[in-house]
Amino acid sequence: MGTVVVGYVPKPEGEAALATAMSEARLRGSKLVVVNSHRGGHDYDQDRAHAAEGEMDNVRKTLDESGLEYDIRQLVRGFEPAEDLISIAEANSAELLVIGLRRRSPVGKLILGSNAQRILLDAHCPVLAVKAD
Repeated sequence: MGTVVVGYVPKPEGEAALATAMSEARLRGSKLVVVNSHRGGHDYDQDRAHAAEGEMDNVRKTLDESGLEYDIRQLVRGFEPAEDLISIAEANSAELLVIGLRRRSPVGKLILGSNAQRILLDAHCPVLAVKAD
């Protein structure tokens, strides 16, 4: 059984990535690994940690209802999200990595976000980048 890895953030681009990754996992008969990565530090206090847990509980509920085999990795270890996604994709021999992109201004389109750019350049498997509706 293969693996599809998805980077999830509780924003429209994260929801779009999760929905696409679920569809891809279903089509491929693959396990889904959902990665929610936080850098930590001063901004990641107890309130933020509690909110993140609640957000991931909603994802668990959606995945339970989907019937897909899945694993959720919620990480707070000081790495950039790109590092976490790439390392988890490699460790799971992912056949696909799904990320969400946010809409950008015409000037912003010249430069992808640093995490998205790093994932697209450094991932050892195909990357599917999706935009929110």
